[in-house]
Amino acid sequence: MKRCSLWIALIALFALVSVSVAQPQRPPRTKKRVMAVGMTVGFYHDSTTEALVTVEKLGRESGLWDTYIYTDIEAITKERQKGNKKNLDDFDAIFFMTTGELPFTEEQKKSFLAFIHDEGKGFIGAHCATDTFYQWAEYGEMLGGYFDHHPWNTFDAPIVVEDPTHPMVKHFPKEFTLKDEIYQFKDYNRDKMRVLMALDAKKLDLTKQNVKRADRDFAVSWVKRYGEGRVFYSTLGHTIESWRDPRVQKMWLEGIRWALKIGPDVPTGPIAKPSSE
Repeated sequence: MKRCSLWIALIALFALVSVSVAQPQRPPRTKKRVMAVGMTVGFYHDSTTEALVTVEKLGRESGLWDTYIYTDIEAITKERQKGNKKNLDDFDAIFFMTTGELPFTEEQKKSFLAFIHDEGKGFIGAHCATDTFYQWAEYGEMLGGYFDHHPWNTFDAPIVVEDPTHPMVKHFPKEFTLKDEIYQFKDYNRDKMRVLMALDAKKLDLTKQNVKRADRDFAVSWVKRYGEGRVFYSTLGHTIESWRDPRVQKMWLEGIRWALKIGPDVPTGPIAKPSSE
């Protein structure tokens, strides 16, 4: 009877080990991972490739993260993927240089928001990320606003650093110009974010067609919380030259670092708009 019990125990142990071996094991993480998405359903930006390459370069040269570049949205899901395909469980932050109504399923929408809001992961939006998902209000709430035209097109934008001690922008001069296309935003409220840089309204031609903000509030970069998650956005990035500017690259490096929870936290609470009149 004892011998029979021993054999049963050995068979059960063998079965347990066999099942464990059969289950695919995720490789141990050595660095953070960023999913960089450049899918376009609307206007295509020539700088999209430069944006994705820059995110990869910054992660590789700093040694802080590995970048996985996508031109589709298949990995934005919690469903198990076939073969070596990854899903959201494999990443710590998502970067968007996207346009239009990306073809998310309801599961992808739910998983995407939960990835940031509930799991405390990061989202980094560049330029046209605000020109994405107009028909999905929760996305705009997460990001902080939507594109509402660019009245000055590409120009020498007069920029003011509103938070000159903030780690993401303290390397910029307090006031400077940068050749880029700066968006105007709707569904935007600076009380729900921390604006780091903005256009200097007193140096703008406010008679331009499509200038819509009577409050003269034209944000350039901001940080915000979304539940447990971290969100960084900048309207910079329309031009290839902007992505190659070392000062702008430094901003993206620090923004992605923070979104990945590498190093100390940074202030994200709102600050008053400086008086410029």
